[in-house]
Amino acid sequence: MRSVAESASGERLRVAVFGAGHLGTFHARILAARSDVELAAVVDVSLERAEKLANEVRSSARVLSGEGPQDVLAALPAGVRAAVVAVPTVHHARIAVPLLERGVACLVEKPLAESLESAHAILSAAERGRAMITVGHVERFQPGFRKLRELGFRPRFIECHRLAPFSWRSTDIGVVHDLMIHDLDLVLDQVGAELESFDAAGGAILTEREDIASVRLVFEGGARANVTASRASLSPMRRFRMFSPEAYVSLDMHKNYGLIVRKGPQWEEGRVSLRNLSAEQIAARTDLVSSGMLELVELDLAGMDRPLQAEAEAFIDSVRHGRAPAVSGRDGYRALELAERISKEIAAQAW
Repeated sequence: MRSVAESASGERLRVAVFGAGHLGTFHARILAARSDVELAAVVDVSLERAEKLANEVRSSARVLSGEGPQDVLAALPAGVRAAVVAVPTVHHARIAVPLLERGVACLVEKPLAESLESAHAILSAAERGRAMITVGHVERFQPGFRKLRELGFRPRFIECHRLAPFSWRSTDIGVVHDLMIHDLDLVLDQVGAELESFDAAGGAILTEREDIASVRLVFEGGARANVTASRASLSPMRRFRMFSPEAYVSLDMHKNYGLIVRKGPQWEEGRVSLRNLSAEQIAARTDLVSSGMLELVELDLAGMDRPLQAEAEAFIDSVRHGRAPAVSGRDGYRALELAERISKEIAAQAW
């Protein structure tokens, strides 16, 4: 893989953002605020929208029109070495393929593509252009998960809920590809084993695609996960709980809070004292933590970069130094492949 920022250290990296919608706006703001980055272009099918965002972040703007790859390259200013692809999912391949073939490193928003065929085309283009590609599974950059990665925690059972009120965005895809795919990627990353089987349920409520979905995943080696997602809920929730023989971990991404519960230094001694107690007596004990049987550790997440900022940092670092991305194109393909299987299973239920 080539480094697309081979110039002298200190030179600002020229980056383009394709898509001036909800996510593209956040990406443009973050990149424009970096002293080591020059936001060289904001590209959108709507010139008015592109100009509005470009003026907001004080950057140049180009309009993208037409369907062919030459339109994408024509919109690219000279010297641009990296790009964020934040257009609707159905257009990811049309934008990313010519950029990657040209050798431009790309951060492609999740899901990687609207189909496995298009996703494969994107990965093949990256190989032909020897270009770095990363996928916008931004939840990997949540402070809690970054802290757990440092601790090397490997769960045996995972339970996660991602619920949201209906937003009228991303209605071109179902909730599996819209919301659940975040947790599918996290589960695949945390478990680190091949999927053995799954059972899914869900259906459409407010749109023509599934708006609620639940799936039980079984992995080689015995690890399991229950994953639930909804975009038809009254209140938001983003909770991820993990269990292992060593500890229980609870992450609340909505509140940026994490807690680890594990055996304390007096665990074995304390177990002896509990053997002759009834369930009611054990439940009434309030000293299990203070006695040293259990240890509660609140994860210190203060001061850590917000997920999108951390994702941008990782992307720019990979581009500048030729390092492997935190979330590879293959990671994005794997999550998409699982999402495709789950959504097809739900569709077959004909809700």
